[in-house]
Amino acid sequence: MNKIQFSIDCRYFFVILAVLFSSYTIGQQKYVIDNSNNFWEKVQFGGGLGLGFGSGYTDISVMPSAIYNVNEIVAVGVGLQFGYLNSRNYYESYVYGGSLITLVNPIPEIQLSAELEQVKVDTRYEANINRPAFSDSYWNTALYLGAGYRTGNVTIGARYDVLYDPNKSLYGSGFMPFVRVYF
Repeated sequence: MNKIQFSIDCRYFFVILAVLFSSYTIGQQKYVIDNSNNFWEKVQFGGGLGLGFGSGYTDISVMPSAIYNVNEIVAVGVGLQFGYLNSRNYYESYVYGGSLITLVNPIPEIQLSAELEQVKVDTRYEANINRPAFSDSYWNTALYLGAGYRTGNVTIGARYDVLYDPNKSLYGSGFMPFVRVYF
């Protein structure tokens, strides 16, 4: 299966999921009047940590985030991202930015997500026999649509960057598995 076919298949998959779950949630709406005015009782903190080490390769990521539970079904939030990548004798890169997050739980076990991410990428390439040293700095925008299985505070799933362009995107693939934790 080539990348174009996979991209089209993923888009159809997310459209079908959205249609199925939107009709389910309309039929199952519950109206709950929440008299509590305590904002912080509805806030959850979480995020991710990433560490990757190899022969001459280092990848360190810190991605804290916070969400506000609007109700039992919808949560919105923000996230930060900091990253450091180094490939010995080739490049050193710093990544930093933020994201806007929307989570929808049509049923307690299923979590659908949309995340708009904007990160700045600063990379310094070392000189080698084929090229001189140079630096590159650019902004990367991604829009991830995802789905996952949720149990308690943990969600395991996959997301796809619908803006993915192999010539411009930060990552090697638009498709990414994830583990999301909020406390």
